[in-house]
Amino acid sequence: MSEDSSTSPPPPPPPPAANTNEAEKSTIEPIRMPTIEEVRGQDIWNNCAVRSVASGVMGGGLGLAMGLFLGALDNPIMQDEMSGRQQFIYTAKQMGRRSWGSCKAFAVMGFIFSAAECVVEKARAKHDMTNTVAAGCVTGGAISAKGGPKAACVGCAGFAAFSVVIEKFLDRHDS
Repeated sequence: MSEDSSTSPPPPPPPPAANTNEAEKSTIEPIRMPTIEEVRGQDIWNNCAVRSVASGVMGGGLGLAMGLFLGALDNPIMQDEMSGRQQFIYTAKQMGRRSWGSCKAFAVMGFIFSAAECVVEKARAKHDMTNTVAAGCVTGGAISAKGGPKAACVGCAGFAAFSVVIEKFLDRHDS
């Protein structure tokens, strides 16, 4: 009898459904209602004007940083004949010009894109890729409108395509 008990297989483990069910029960937490401050904060952020201004400010900051970086890379044509001080002054001026120009461009781009996307999203009552395409088209068309209708159409198509690529890369939407 002792030989049979030593050669018998161990008892089978409990079914997996019971283990996963117990694990789910231990990770489920009660629903917490948001506080009044959280609700007010969400209401403020869901305002298209607030969202657009915030995007414009962030875009301006990004443009400022990019302009400073790209302005520092500019080399004067007559670099060999300039003293170190003259080169420094030239580079500082270039950085200032580039940073201010990029700041304005990115601020306008961020403001228009965010405003268009917010308005389209609220009108459609949906958060999907169509909003991004429409906002990209509006932004590209508005930025390149000074070049005429052909430029506006190309800008619309180009910025809409770029917006879709960025959204796919960031994977913000399900569809």
